[in-house]
Amino acid sequence: MDYVLLTEQFLNGFQLGIILFLMAAGLTLVFGIMDLVNLAHGSMFMIGAFVGGTIAVVTGSFVIGVILMIPAMLIIGIVVEMTTLRTLYPRDHLDHVLATFGLILFFNEATRLIWGPEGLVVPLPDFLEGSVALGAITYPVYRIVIIVVGLLVALGLYVLVAKTRIGMLIRAGASNRTMAGALGVNIPLLFSVVFGIGAVLAGLAGLIITPITAAQIGMGEDVLILAFVVIVIGGIGSIRGAFIASIVTGVIDTMGRSFLDVFLLLFLPENAAESAGPALSSMMIYILMAAILFFRPQGLFPPKGAR
Repeated sequence: MDYVLLTEQFLNGFQLGIILFLMAAGLTLVFGIMDLVNLAHGSMFMIGAFVGGTIAVVTGSFVIGVILMIPAMLIIGIVVEMTTLRTLYPRDHLDHVLATFGLILFFNEATRLIWGPEGLVVPLPDFLEGSVALGAITYPVYRIVIIVVGLLVALGLYVLVAKTRIGMLIRAGASNRTMAGALGVNIPLLFSVVFGIGAVLAGLAGLIITPITAAQIGMGEDVLILAFVVIVIGGIGSIRGAFIASIVTGVIDTMGRSFLDVFLLLFLPENAAESAGPALSSMMIYILMAAILFFRPQGLFPPKGAR
């Protein structure tokens, strides 16, 4: 076993887990607090990539693109919630799915009209190019920055939800929105703020991955599927669960795709292992989700009060 390659792939999986956490954190806030099945959350991932990437290209500064993307995505998220999603809260989840699927189509075509079908390439600034030595391995500086940014965001979310008045209101709305409203909490405003925060987190995830993958129309849909898997594993409404499940999912997915066929060679002929490896690796996180649902339907770390 090449332990240098193993370490590199583990870090790649951790970095994927950070991207999934940024997506899943916003999604679990919206789903857990507002009880809204938001398929258009992946569109926020895409819009953040295009908006922030365009600012970065125009200004020549990726850092400015990240900074200005945050208020832009907050405004976009609040506008979408107020104009479209607010009418869906009394409706059932099927209506949520149909309406937000319509938003996916709308945002995809709007992006195509504004930016064209070719997508957007965002170059990295010089100070984020290159690699850094980590013991026996060298690892790209930018991927380390993604990991550090994700950890800082996770810490910030913990402080926001657990230590601030806004966090207290968010927890109250998640536990019992009717009682919170009766005690004077402005539930519509709270929902708008929560959705805006979710849009910012998704947009940040989309923007920071863009220098690696480029911004493409529909780029958020595959990540959205993994984000739903994460919140099911971690527990709907739990930021801690979303973080742990994201890292576990990212590492399992990356390590499985890299090494499962090698592991299968211990038991299967080479042709069979090479055929079964990619198929099984793509199924591993869904097998994990099914096992969690069977043994612990509420998720690994459900919020307090969840059954």
